[in-house]
Amino acid sequence: MSSGFVAHDYQFKVILCGDSDVGKSNILGRFSRDEFNPSSKATLAIEFSTKVILHEGKRLTVHIWDTAGQERFTALTRNYFRGAVGALIVYDITSVESFNSVPRWLSLLRSHAHPATVVCLVGNKIDLEANRKVPTQSGSDFAKAHGLLFHETSACTGVGINLTFHQLIVSIYNAVSQPAGGAQTADVEQEQAPLPAQAANNTTVNITEQADEDSDACGC
Repeated sequence: MSSGFVAHDYQFKVILCGDSDVGKSNILGRFSRDEFNPSSKATLAIEFSTKVILHEGKRLTVHIWDTAGQERFTALTRNYFRGAVGALIVYDITSVESFNSVPRWLSLLRSHAHPATVVCLVGNKIDLEANRKVPTQSGSDFAKAHGLLFHETSACTGVGINLTFHQLIVSIYNAVSQPAGGAQTADVEQEQAPLPAQAANNTTVNITEQADEDSDACGC
């Protein structure tokens, strides 16, 4: 470990959930590899990536799970909510149907994830503003009513992606790094489902620097 960083390492499990075709896989790809695949196919069951985040002299290992949005995978998907301390519920701003599904995803999270899970509502595909069907205010109002963070993003252009993950991860860190959070964090780590055999893209980034690059993104 580099000098200047303390030995203690926090590990966070973060879930991406939402209907199929809202762009979850591309959000993960943009954040973890700075890639966008316009022809990406629907996730079947689970995809996984790991990033090591440098924040306030700490190394935060973030395991990010991209879950399937199709209803036939719901039973499997909710099993992977177990032990999550952070979640992004993603909808497509050009699809009212995907926004109408947000309460269902939030209910699944509340039922199966850790009680203290930090949740961010994400309206994706703002590069398709001309086709917008879900007003920003609708997303913001829902988030405020349910105590969620809120951001709008474009996995295509990268706008809002780093800022969204920055706020989510820092919020998780602030919660679990408090004196009362230590025991809670240990319990969360014991609850987590086994990691997939292939832990993709274990990279290290300075999250504060990445968020600065994203400062023009929409969020509240």
